[in-house]
Amino acid sequence: MTRARFEERLFGTLKVLSIGFFVVVSLFPLVYMVGLSFKPIQELLRDPTNIVPSWEQIRSLETYRAVLRPQSEGGQGFLLFIRNSTIVATSTVLLTLGFGILAAYAVARLNFFGKRSVSLGIILIYLFPAVVVSIPLFVMFSRIGLRSSLLGLIVVYLASTLPVTLYMLRGYFQSIPKELEEAGMVDGLSRAGVIWKITLPLAAPAVAATALYVFMIAWNEFLYALLFVLENRQLWTLSLGLQQLDTQEVPKTMLMAGSVIITIPVIVLFFAAERFLTEGLTAGGVKG
Repeated sequence: MTRARFEERLFGTLKVLSIGFFVVVSLFPLVYMVGLSFKPIQELLRDPTNIVPSWEQIRSLETYRAVLRPQSEGGQGFLLFIRNSTIVATSTVLLTLGFGILAAYAVARLNFFGKRSVSLGIILIYLFPAVVVSIPLFVMFSRIGLRSSLLGLIVVYLASTLPVTLYMLRGYFQSIPKELEEAGMVDGLSRAGVIWKITLPLAAPAVAATALYVFMIAWNEFLYALLFVLENRQLWTLSLGLQQLDTQEVPKTMLMAGSVIITIPVIVLFFAAERFLTEGLTAGGVKG
């Protein structure tokens, strides 16, 4: 065997082993979480190392039933939290895309006073962590009556995710040839018509990638939800509901079931939009 052939086989084997190792390391926490979520707490206490549930345990879904049942029926009320999180995340995505597409297009294509300041401000916003602005927002929203409401939470998430949208979409819009839009305007399209019929179809990967990121931020966010809706359980989101399960009184199997419930929608959306996500991030980073 030649040296080149030996090195090719050696590094090929090491590559496969490395990929397998990282796949196992990445998937084990998820498999562990899913396995424990089906097991009764009594059996888990008897044998903590056995994480593989039986078919009867999977079919019964007793832990998930207990987590999803309303609190009045002895459950944890996660159906209400799912509804609240869905309303907040979906509304945030729609509003953020509505404002973000127009703002990103304006920064990428139009010439106006303060354009450089706006572009620089998009980056500077990331220098301020959420904890810095949380207290001023809490005081302001308390005074205007938007605290302890889903509307107030949506407004806060809109302000938090809009810079991400501007940053991602601006680069993609700049990568679209201007000649296509100019040809559309020559054919009689207005600026709004150009955006709707030419720019947005070409920018569909970036829009899908941005929508996914915004959804994940609004779906998983905890700090603002803790500040604005903690005092009203009927307005809790999934992140707050999951936090209440992390106590000594609640079995850890319920915590695992709640973690699976909050994780699955993000995983499903990620794999559904994987192609758009990759294309959007790659093309959006060409310019800007």
